[in-house]
Amino acid sequence: MHWTICSICALVLSAGVVPTAAQPAAQDAQNKLEGTWEATQAERDGMRAADVIGHRLSFTGDRFTIQSKDGKLITEGTFRADTTAKPAAIDFQHTEGPLKGKTWKGIYAFDGETLKTCDNAPDLAKARPAAFEAKKGSGYVFITFKRGR
Repeated sequence: MHWTICSICALVLSAGVVPTAAQPAAQDAQNKLEGTWEATQAERDGMRAADVIGHRLSFTGDRFTIQSKDGKLITEGTFRADTTAKPAAIDFQHTEGPLKGKTWKGIYAFDGETLKTCDNAPDLAKARPAAFEAKKGSGYVFITFKRGR
């Protein structure tokens, strides 16, 4: 009986460690995203999205901004990355502008100095994408970024 109680106590106490174990992974994701990324390729609902190419996505701490190729602010807010999801998930929570209070749900991946994102920005009613593609009628946008110099 004593061992059963000790085992249960150990399980309860160790359960409190799980959230802190995820914190380094979240911090690592933020560190990798930190900086400015320039859109080099973009596709929206199965078509090339030339209007997005040249946009700059910047991450600082838990904040993001998106600027047009001519430097005008498009949107900004906070983001949350989840590296435990497969593929890794990212949420862009808008805190200013016409999208204030809305969230883009997406996925992301790194390949060296390249960042790929796919999210539901064109259609917020859509669920988070499961793959890096923006087929016709999907309601997704797929963007490839290169790290800014």
